[in-house]
Amino acid sequence: MEILLKKDVKGVGLAGDIKKVADGYARNYLIPQGLAIASSSGAAKQSKQIREAAERRHARERQAAMSAAEKLSAVVLDFKARAADTNRLFGSITASDIAHALEMQSGLEINKRQVELEHPIRELGTHQVPIRLMAGVEPMVTVIVEREGEPEPVIVDAEVIQPIVDDDVEVEVEVEIIEDEE
Repeated sequence: MEILLKKDVKGVGLAGDIKKVADGYARNYLIPQGLAIASSSGAAKQSKQIREAAERRHARERQAAMSAAEKLSAVVLDFKARAADTNRLFGSITASDIAHALEMQSGLEINKRQVELEHPIRELGTHQVPIRLMAGVEPMVTVIVEREGEPEPVIVDAEVIQPIVDDDVEVEVEVEIIEDEE
């Protein structure tokens, strides 16, 4: 069946294209979802109008994506997580965690599917994660994963001084129990 695409459909074509697809796919999915209409004799004229409208919309979306990409490329996400001595996390930092943190920090609406993370992050350290805003616009976000509960290093005159932690020191604590009289 020949159809005229009203919107971009992944794997089929762009808005305004006339494509041949399986009858069931067109009748049961594309046409009811408003993604396409059945092709007719006036489809060529209608195709041109739809394509021009789609190009204008794509230009606006690309402009918005480019400004969002500038904002996102400057973002550094800092996660604290429990980790073993081998620097392997007990849990993981997922695409959903990164998307939520990006929304909170940048104010932009980011879906977890836009975070191009092959596997959840399971190691301490600095990771570069691409965010797919649209085709051809993928800013890199820096994700820093640090050990939870580790003291922060102190920076003095551009020199990093590690805090001193002594595990051998014993601390005495006095506890006084007060009972309520009823």
